[in-house]
Amino acid sequence: MDMNHTCRGKWRGAVLAVLLTAGTLTAAAPGARAEGARTETPVKSTSPVTGVTESTVRVKVPLPESAGPHPEACDWLSYLRYRSADGPAASADADRILIAQPGILEGAGAFDSVARNTVTRAAEQGQHIEFWALDRRSNCLEDRTGIASGDQHTAVDYYYRGKQVGGRTFGGYTGNAQLGWMAKLGIEQTVRDQYDLLTAELPSPALRKRKVLCGGHSLGGVITGYFAAADFDGNRATTADAGYNQCAGYFALDTTVSTSLGDLSGSIPGDTNLPDIGLGYGVVQAGLDSGVLPRTLSAPVLLNPETMTLLGIAGLGALKDLDDEADLLGYLPRNLNIEATNRFLFAKDTTAFLSGSPSVRDFRLTNGAVLGALLDDNSVPLAFLQTSVGFFDGGPIADKNFPAANGGDAQPGLYGTAYKAIPDRPKGPLYTWRNYDRVGDADDPGYRSADGTPFTGAGEEATDVRQLARSLAEQPLDFTEQYFPTKLVTDIELATSPQVKKLVVHPEGLKANPVLTVLAGEGLLAGRVPADLHPVVADGYQHLDVLTAAPVQNNGRPEPVSTSLAGFARTPR
Repeated sequence: MDMNHTCRGKWRGAVLAVLLTAGTLTAAAPGARAEGARTETPVKSTSPVTGVTESTVRVKVPLPESAGPHPEACDWLSYLRYRSADGPAASADADRILIAQPGILEGAGAFDSVARNTVTRAAEQGQHIEFWALDRRSNCLEDRTGIASGDQHTAVDYYYRGKQVGGRTFGGYTGNAQLGWMAKLGIEQTVRDQYDLLTAELPSPALRKRKVLCGGHSLGGVITGYFAAADFDGNRATTADAGYNQCAGYFALDTTVSTSLGDLSGSIPGDTNLPDIGLGYGVVQAGLDSGVLPRTLSAPVLLNPETMTLLGIAGLGALKDLDDEADLLGYLPRNLNIEATNRFLFAKDTTAFLSGSPSVRDFRLTNGAVLGALLDDNSVPLAFLQTSVGFFDGGPIADKNFPAANGGDAQPGLYGTAYKAIPDRPKGPLYTWRNYDRVGDADDPGYRSADGTPFTGAGEEATDVRQLARSLAEQPLDFTEQYFPTKLVTDIELATSPQVKKLVVHPEGLKANPVLTVLAGEGLLAGRVPADLHPVVADGYQHLDVLTAAPVQNNGRPEPVSTSLAGFARTPR
């Protein structure tokens, strides 16, 4: 998931302020892999996609001493391992291993559906593959105790009211002052972590080169590009350790494999306009080290740990009973982050946003409608958070006329292309949620916008809302990333600075292996990727649908992203 243009002005102001007060600082040296500790824990799942075994793997890879004080949990790297239940138990014996980097504000749990679907598609072709969904190191700060309770009220009480669960009390959301060690979590440490994890789990260089496919979603494609071009032993002349020699191929999910933001730049903080002579990088790094610049990406609306936690809690309700009337929005505390998010998502127009009336608490919504309102492309204005999970039902629907909601084709990188809608009868009927596979069926009322355009159609819906809820609430590693390292973005935005350019040791590595590019037909890059990349286009998909789409689509065909990945992973017999 990627940040949007609204952050651009704040970022420029903050960076310019640092220019007046801070000096330069060189990049941190990469850490060394620790030998030994590893745990693997089976994951119980209610997914209807059976025949897939899932486990949580943790490998101890301590941060370098230069990172400074940090939680012990952050000396471990974690990933979700998916494999065929009928396949080999050892990863080294699999036909292929796909290793996936998440996008901005995204965790390993977001890959659950595409991982299961891909492993299943490959098994149908006689191939036993594995899919490793990576958690970035910063995910170590997350506490899933409340969501793991399985109860919405318990989760709210744990995260927002200080009540214990199983004898544990939530430690609160970590503030910027406690995150000094994250000032070093940039591109260099991120690709080093992937290398150290791969070499720990698959010690044979020849096996990695033959079986591993490296890729990612959204910003994960850019990280994969830096990984492909990296050198890990400090000696350019020796290439066995080069990133591209750890992979047999690359895959890009609604992104491209590159070392530039390119078309993704429209959805994350803009160019800092600092000179690319080392000064810009050094000043930004000094700002991160001192805390003058925030060490994690955060904003009052949706993009902060407090409101990101709400997605998992909303998933709990939808997972338990999709059609039951929700009380979550009324049970939540009324603080700034939650109130700002509710107004941003549920305001019909500017007047409603400013006045707070009608409030979302004035509407009757099912658990499914609450989750849909938080993540569906016809509701949430931010394209990087959008899925196509169906549509509201049960009462009159109106257009959103709030300027931050309906950007349409003007800024698809920010808003997406779907018309935005909202329930239109406060204190009225119970608004329900029509799942993706019921849009366009015989009893669909076919809601239309004010100009007569249908809000959606069967070909524009891809994700099962129940399975989205399961990925949000059931996974042991978060769907979202509550603490995304600012340095990971600033490094990429300052890609032409000497400190970042030196990380691209083997630029030829970007073209050293085959590449599969899969795009969402209505996602962040719709219509903006060069044809010579020969992308597979998933029609009607939004940015997150490439990860969350159901195994069978409304046209009766298998889900195209996982089908393409399984085909790309196929090895000769």
